[in-house]
Amino acid sequence: MPELLSYKLLFVTGKGGVGKTTTAAAIALLASQHGRRTLVCEAEPRGDLARAFECGPTPFGGLRVSEDLVAMSMDTEASLREYLRVVARVPNVGHIFPVARAFDFVATAAPGIREILTVGKLCFEVREGHYDLVVVDASSTGSVVGQLAAPTGINELIRVGLVRSQTDWILEILGDPSRTGAVVVTTPEEMPVTEAIDLAGRLAEETPVHLACVVANRVLPELFGRSEEQIFNELCRPTRLDLIARELDSSRELVEDVLAAARLAVTVRRDGVAHLERLRAEIAAEVPLLYLPYLFARAHGLRAVRQVARALSEELLT
Repeated sequence: MPELLSYKLLFVTGKGGVGKTTTAAAIALLASQHGRRTLVCEAEPRGDLARAFECGPTPFGGLRVSEDLVAMSMDTEASLREYLRVVARVPNVGHIFPVARAFDFVATAAPGIREILTVGKLCFEVREGHYDLVVVDASSTGSVVGQLAAPTGINELIRVGLVRSQTDWILEILGDPSRTGAVVVTTPEEMPVTEAIDLAGRLAEETPVHLACVVANRVLPELFGRSEEQIFNELCRPTRLDLIARELDSSRELVEDVLAAARLAVTVRRDGVAHLERLRAEIAAEVPLLYLPYLFARAHGLRAVRQVARALSEELLT
């Protein structure tokens, strides 16, 4: 089994728009295909997981997507209810509206409370062994560090009592590199790569979670080798365009457009390579860098998730 799938808890994060949800869904799907009982959780409920799996809403209680795969969306009030019922053993937890209203007040006054309910729920699933792997479609780069650092902050503030004992075991799970890791998703572009490098540093400095791997998504294939590029340059000469157009029974303008598009694809690919080289140089050498291809077909939905899962499997087994 690929090493990435041997974790118990994976937080998948990255700059918005880089394919974070699709990557998280693909990791979860791949794990379930390897026979691992897998939970995939959307930390910020927006319906992205439901669209990725082309299924119904993913409630807090979970929706079975396939035999070994369950999808859910985080709900902090539901997490509070579960905590009071299972851990604090508060009776009549169904009549919780006054408690929830008080919780909203406390959460506003004490940053980190909502985050601890999110992270705590996921760690609870790991501790209880309900699943072999929990994959989290986590918050984007702007918020995920605060979410993962929240248990440490509360642990430093509260020295005794039930809350302190809870954060102790949460931190034990988060800080265990054999059980918990972060997956940073990026694309071969300047800003996403810069954010990925910055996030890798902040995860190491501000959170107990170690970086499991970095995923470079939407990597374009190389169109030409060196000898092929020489031929391509020859074809682009003005004296050749009319000949190509006649042979293809097409217009010169259409041939020029096709060749220009190919030239642009080569340029974008090589610019991306430079960004990926910077990424490889800036993150720790022991952190795996995985490459996922650009999907020229539909880049969302279950078909895309399956394609990404296949590509990820090939990367992990190479």
